[in-house]
Amino acid sequence: MRDQTPPPGLPFMKMHGLGNDFVVLDHREGGQAVTPALATMLADRHRGVGFDQLAVIEPSDRADARLTFYNADGSLSAACGNATRCIARHLMEETGKPAVTLLTERGLLPCIDAGEGLTSVNMGAPLTDWQQIPLAREADTLHLPLEGDPVGTSMGNPHCTFFVEDAEAIDLARLGPETEHNPLFPERTNVQFAHVIGPDHLRMRVWERGTGITLASGSSSCAVATAAARRGLTSRKVTITLDGGTIHIDWREDGVWMTGPTAHVFSGTLHL
Repeated sequence: MRDQTPPPGLPFMKMHGLGNDFVVLDHREGGQAVTPALATMLADRHRGVGFDQLAVIEPSDRADARLTFYNADGSLSAACGNATRCIARHLMEETGKPAVTLLTERGLLPCIDAGEGLTSVNMGAPLTDWQQIPLAREADTLHLPLEGDPVGTSMGNPHCTFFVEDAEAIDLARLGPETEHNPLFPERTNVQFAHVIGPDHLRMRVWERGTGITLASGSSSCAVATAAARRGLTSRKVTITLDGGTIHIDWREDGVWMTGPTAHVFSGTLHL
């Protein structure tokens, strides 16, 4: 008689922060090794699950958990602020703790329950040296040598921020990939277009490296806020309106704190 036992599946959680969506794999007790091929299969919104980034939770002896991130094209991403907040909220609800610390390629990131359903994470200090971003050659990161006079920043991953008159009018689908693959960025770059609404309010749209247009991006929000403050366009504490909603950024002495809502949409099992 043939074995009717179905093949084992891949358990996952689907989460999002302001529409910036993630597939989360909890490997704290083991799990299938993630390869670029598996990541791109999971990212397929028609044949897989669909995500902007994939996040893998693993055990850590230095923090409550270690996180590894993948882009939709299967490449690694050193930072993903909204996914970090989503997973921090999940772990706080799981343990009943009001705060957790998560280890990423960015380092140890403190996360706290900010009340009213909001979660805050300290994404660390912005990096502004050309070699830290990195750039292909030495340049002033406050005024990159590109048309449009953008700002270069690293939040553990590279960012290129353009300040424009109207972010809504930008052809993001064309300018995003052009900038992502500009030779100035040897590791490619995330791209943001933002305009100033007021001294503490920005409007931003984002093209994410290895993914494309997204409704929101945590690390991009941190990069835009610090770039605006460095340019003298805003204060160091701002609200950013994205396509997917509103996030709050506070550039403090101990790092860039990002606060916003999270959602655990559903859990499931994918049969590969």
